[in-house]
Amino acid sequence: MDRQGSVATLRRAVAALARAHLPDEGRWCVALSGGADSLALTAVAAGLRPTTALIVDHGLQAGSPDVAATAREQALSMGCVDAQVLCVNVGSAGGPESAARMARYAALDAARGGAPVLLAHTLDDQAETVLLGLGRGSGARSIAGMRPWDPPWFRPLLGVRRALTHTACAELGVTPWHDPHNVDPRFTRARLRAEVLPLLEDVLGGGVAEALARTATALREDNDALDEQAAHATAATNLEDGPSAARLADLPAAVRRRVIRAWLLTSGASDLTDVQIRGVDRLVTDWRGQGGVAVGSRLRHERLFAGRRDGVLITYREQV
Repeated sequence: MDRQGSVATLRRAVAALARAHLPDEGRWCVALSGGADSLALTAVAAGLRPTTALIVDHGLQAGSPDVAATAREQALSMGCVDAQVLCVNVGSAGGPESAARMARYAALDAARGGAPVLLAHTLDDQAETVLLGLGRGSGARSIAGMRPWDPPWFRPLLGVRRALTHTACAELGVTPWHDPHNVDPRFTRARLRAEVLPLLEDVLGGGVAEALARTATALREDNDALDEQAAHATAATNLEDGPSAARLADLPAAVRRRVIRAWLLTSGASDLTDVQIRGVDRLVTDWRGQGGVAVGSRLRHERLFAGRRDGVLITYREQV
C-alpha cells in the first residue's frame, strides 16, 4: 500500500460502517489517545461528519497532561468541531489494564452526550484480543473478540492493519504519540504484540493476525445465533424466582449456559468468567448436593454465590 492510498483506505472503511450502521449523518465522537490509530481515525472522521474528539487522561504517566493537550490541538487542527480532555482516576480492580479500560469507557460514555463513539481498534488489536481469550480459556464470547458495532461503540478499523494508520499519519503530516506502555513488558498485551504474534507469524508462515480476526468473526456469528436461541429460552424461564434446574437441563449446553449467564447478571453478578458459569452449570447437570459457586458481584463489600435449593437455582450473599 503506497502512502497516498492510506488515508483513502481508512476513509472508505469509516464511511462503509457509517452507511451500514450510522445512517443519520449526525454528530459523532472519536476516542483519541494521540497514538497513530486514533489520530488517523480522528482525521478521517472529521472529514466525514461533525466530530468531537474525546481525550482521556488516565494520569498514569509523567507528562500525560501535555500528551492530552497536544492531542487536543491536533484534533482541532484536523477539523474537529470540539475536543475535550477527560481526566479520570484509575482504580485497581482487575489489574492495571482492566482498571484503566473501565475508567476510560466510563468517562467516554459520560462525555459523549448521546452521540456514537468511534474507537480506533485495528485488526492487530482484534488478533491480540483473540489470543488473550484463548490463553485464558475465557470461552467463545471472549475469543469472538470485539464487535465492529456495539452501540454506542463503533470500531470501523477492525479490518485494517495497524501499519496502515502509521502511513496515514505520515501522509497527513501529523506526528503520533508513542505510548511507552505499548512496549512495556509488564503488560500482557504488550508482550503479545512484541513477542508472541511475531513468533507465530514466523512459525506459521504469516497471515496469523488475519486468521485470528477471521476466527473472531466466525465465532461471533455462531454466538449471535446461540444468543438468539438463549433469548427465547430466557423469556420462557422465570428468572425472578430462580430458574428450574429440570427445565434448564433440557436445554442444549451452549444455550443453557447463556440462560444461566443472563440469570446471574439480572441477580447482580458482574465480570462473569467461563469458569464461574460452568461451575453454576454443574449445579444443574452434576448435582450432588454441593455448595454454592462464588461469582463476581457489583458491590465490593459482599460476595455473591449461586446455589441450588429444592430443584431451583438461587443466589445468596455474604458480607466481607
